[in-house]
Amino acid sequence: MNPDLDALQPYPFEKLAQLMRSVAPPTDRPFISLTIGEPQHAPPARVLEILHRHQADFARYPAIAGLPELRQAIADWATRRFDLTDLDPAAQVLPVNGTREAIFAFAQAALDRSRPARVAMPNPFYQIYEGATLLAGGKPLYLDCTAKQDFRMDLDSVTPSTWRDVQLVFVCSPGNPSGAVTPMEDFKRLIELADEFDFIVASDECYSELYLDEAAPPPGLLQACAALGRHDYRRCLVFHSLSKRSNLPGLRSGFVAGDERLIAPFRRYRTYHGCAMSLPLQHASISAWQDEAHVKANRDAYREKFAAVGEILAPVMDFPRPRASFYLWPAVPDGDDEAFAQKLCAEENVAVLPGAYMGRANAQGINPGAGRVRLALVAELEATIEAARRIRRFIDR
Repeated sequence: MNPDLDALQPYPFEKLAQLMRSVAPPTDRPFISLTIGEPQHAPPARVLEILHRHQADFARYPAIAGLPELRQAIADWATRRFDLTDLDPAAQVLPVNGTREAIFAFAQAALDRSRPARVAMPNPFYQIYEGATLLAGGKPLYLDCTAKQDFRMDLDSVTPSTWRDVQLVFVCSPGNPSGAVTPMEDFKRLIELADEFDFIVASDECYSELYLDEAAPPPGLLQACAALGRHDYRRCLVFHSLSKRSNLPGLRSGFVAGDERLIAPFRRYRTYHGCAMSLPLQHASISAWQDEAHVKANRDAYREKFAAVGEILAPVMDFPRPRASFYLWPAVPDGDDEAFAQKLCAEENVAVLPGAYMGRANAQGINPGAGRVRLALVAELEATIEAARRIRRFIDR
């Protein structure tokens, strides 16, 4: 087997299962999980109807490039959403089976093993960035995202000599786990660095449509390119998904868009990878990308939950006010995130994810995720409020 597999760390939920192995939660109240970012809101009925209508297309092989109608729907949506002048659906858009698959696959296609291959990523982070890097023969470069940095990557902490070895930078905005939004200035700075040191910027924007201020949608990497007059999106790719936007995590539908000089070889790689999206899913995806009403309703539902949970927990927990995503990233009162998670489940039957499981220790031996827990507010309103009340009771006890 590939020896690089030995470098992979257990996934956060594997660590959590191990932590909870000895826990005997109370049986007088239902279990509530705030651990996994799996949306529980109902998917749009229209999308499900179209999926059913095209079920006979499961008998046909799909093309890697996707239906022209899907690529056009994606290009139209991205152009509207991010104020783009033009996005060529034939050359600059590629449908994929969700951002997780595409992010992992892109690292395999992008890294040049014949020279140093550092991959910069936020810390804490979505663990696929790390696993994809290791299995592509690269070396992770963890950029701490702390409260001091408003939970954004500190680009100025990287020396020129280190930037010279970087081949790829992963950005996550809105961020997982903090909900922090990368401002336009940071995107533009990354583009400048990419030009200077010849690396690729890959922006994971799967939470971009779950924002709390309806008048302030988070900016994106391609939007920063357009603002710079960089309409070829040179060295830049974005990854988007219907999982969070449209409550369709099981559809496994998303897209990659940007520099056609990156899209073309990635499409060739995917031809061998064998990962074309099935035709019924493509037709359903067209409908999802063309409708904003269900996305607005989704934001309203999350906004209501954030307000309710914030009112309950803000007096007893310190957390950044998220601008987007469906996560809260609070510090635990005693600083021990594992003990907090374990005792909370044992006493209140509520599961949360220790922040240390999403981070890695830096050169000073400090894990920037330690001392916090991630709360995924994905359940329906009543269950989410009940979980927050139990957490409050646990802390007040």
